[in-house]
Amino acid sequence: MVFLTRKLLFPAGKSVRKHLRSHFLDSLRLTVTGGHGGSGFPKIGGVGGQGGCVYFVAKEGCSLKRVSKDYSTKRVKAAPGEDSSKIRLLGRRGKDEQVTVPVGITVIDDTGRTIGELNEDGKTFKAAGGGPGGCSGNSFIGQPGQSRTLTLDLKLIADAGLVGFPNAGKSTFLKAISKASPKIASYPFTTIKPQLGIVDYTDFRQISVADLPGLIEGAHANIGMGHKFLKHVERTRILILIVDIFGFQLSPQHMRRNCLENVYALNRELELYDSTLLDKPSILLVNKTDLDGATQEFDRIKSQLHRLEQGLEGCPEEIRPEKLIEFERILPISARERIGIEKVTSAIREVLDEAAEENLKEPDVEILARKNREFGPKVV
Repeated sequence: MVFLTRKLLFPAGKSVRKHLRSHFLDSLRLTVTGGHGGSGFPKIGGVGGQGGCVYFVAKEGCSLKRVSKDYSTKRVKAAPGEDSSKIRLLGRRGKDEQVTVPVGITVIDDTGRTIGELNEDGKTFKAAGGGPGGCSGNSFIGQPGQSRTLTLDLKLIADAGLVGFPNAGKSTFLKAISKASPKIASYPFTTIKPQLGIVDYTDFRQISVADLPGLIEGAHANIGMGHKFLKHVERTRILILIVDIFGFQLSPQHMRRNCLENVYALNRELELYDSTLLDKPSILLVNKTDLDGATQEFDRIKSQLHRLEQGLEGCPEEIRPEKLIEFERILPISARERIGIEKVTSAIREVLDEAAEENLKEPDVEILARKNREFGPKVV
């Protein structure tokens, strides 16, 4: 009977369905515990060794999926300290446990407070301290190590982030400019996890572009897992907004928004989530211009896209932003037919370089002169 049940439920050679497989992880909870302190030796005053600590170490190329696989129980514990003995009065310290995590991790405690960030390769964070060893101060009884549950929150670090409503063509665009192979279909929400693509230039420069799952109205309030997706925009250097030239309607129950209204709606969602995102350099891509009537529609709204303040009066109140985004470039494209793609890749590079020049601090002439002044006797 057991044999027949196994054969019926788990037929040989049948692969696991895709939606049952584990996907991209951008958040993981771990319970970390420092090692217990070793016991002391009261008769001769021996001191037990301190328990080991748990450290998070950032490393390029790592993923939270790998961390989840390495620590399947979601519990990490360091080694205990050595007990004091006649042979060794001072017990040895317990071995530390180092957990390799991806770069871009934010460490959050149970109260929701951010207690650490690992944004550089090789950076470390002490997640749990080891317990002190037994000594005269604690009756020679080793103390337990620190124990707490922490959330590892991953925010993708990319040069540019793609933002748009579902079915705007973000995945098709990412495939057109890079070697990434995201899922593409004619229905909304084909992208259910962030995708990262690399744009290669002829001079061997590379620029990373993150394709984020489509937003919906109310994403700032975490509707449709809005916070889960919007958080990845925080660490991108520039924003690339993509809209459909003929607008978008999520479902028959939702109102259809035209192209200009979609721009205002995206502006509003970014503003309500974090208004500082609107200060990032931005590029607007008007997609699907290969369709019939698209050129005429773009010519009709082109002036309003360049001056968003002009169309605010006709914008519905529920999507009307208070702070308007300023676009460095506004480009019509067709991601499917690869029309205008070369202009976009050049624009991305130009905007990134312009932003880098603005952030470059001018050198202090007085400090440079002081450092470069001559010392000792001068030759006349």
